[in-house]
Amino acid sequence: MDHGHLPLECTTETGDPETSRLRISQSMGRWRTMIGRRVLARLAISNVAPSLEITHLDVLDSIRRAEPEGEVTVGIIAEMMRIDPSRASRIVGEMVTRGALRREASQADARRIIVVMTDTGQQLMAEIQSVKRSVIDSVLADWPEDDVATFSHLFDRFVTSFEQVCTTREKNTD
Repeated sequence: MDHGHLPLECTTETGDPETSRLRISQSMGRWRTMIGRRVLARLAISNVAPSLEITHLDVLDSIRRAEPEGEVTVGIIAEMMRIDPSRASRIVGEMVTRGALRREASQADARRIIVVMTDTGQQLMAEIQSVKRSVIDSVLADWPEDDVATFSHLFDRFVTSFEQVCTTREKNTD
């Protein structure tokens, strides 16, 4: 299989499972480079809240993702961000000082402290999501809607499975 001088991700060849997996791996490498640079987060911060740090956005996003499951604690935030609980607590404290979060007693167990997004935090999260959505809309502007729907489903499925495999492997190495 000769792809000439083109990187594999630029070829349109399909059907070969090995080629497909290699293309995914190469695309993940390019994606990781962009994510590693935190391009979207930096863009959102510069447009919405220049005084914030990227870890602040990570805390807000962790809370947004965890809230549907129930009350959010610093421990849950630390686990989702894969950081030490003391570091998560410091970042949450910074966000409390900025008025984006508040700590309060759990309704289920008053001995436990939970973290809740304030109106300011929710507004900030909405503005950041808007910036991200704008970039995604630009990327997908010339895609047929059927392709967008299919990609949305498959990408979510891939990321969910990726998280599960990585979490399992991390637990097995501890």
